[in-house]
Amino acid sequence: MSKAKTSLVHHINPSIETRNVSDIKAKTGNIYESIAIIAKRANQINIALKEELHQKLEEFASHTDSLEEIHENKEQIEISRYYEKLPNPALQATQEFLEDKIYYRREEDQDLFS
Repeated sequence: MSKAKTSLVHHINPSIETRNVSDIKAKTGNIYESIAIIAKRANQINIALKEELHQKLEEFASHTDSLEEIHENKEQIEISRYYEKLPNPALQATQEFLEDKIYYRREEDQDLFS
């Protein structure tokens, strides 16, 4: 993970915290719209993390089916543990949303420019 991503993720508490629904609703004026935005961003984060993890673990992949050749790899275990400790993508997306780090636009705004 890049240093910029790492620094953003480390200040997020990986455990679940209660959030003020009014703060989430205040960003868009509609709680459901806010949650939809957070959900879409969480999906983007999840996809990016999965791709990054698979790329890193691909280096350790054995393309043979022999069980005798499979052994513990400490680097692979450390990479897996690092990704397990990361906060949930939904928590990351909620934090980004509350800190105004997510860009979004409404469909009716797009119709005005057409």
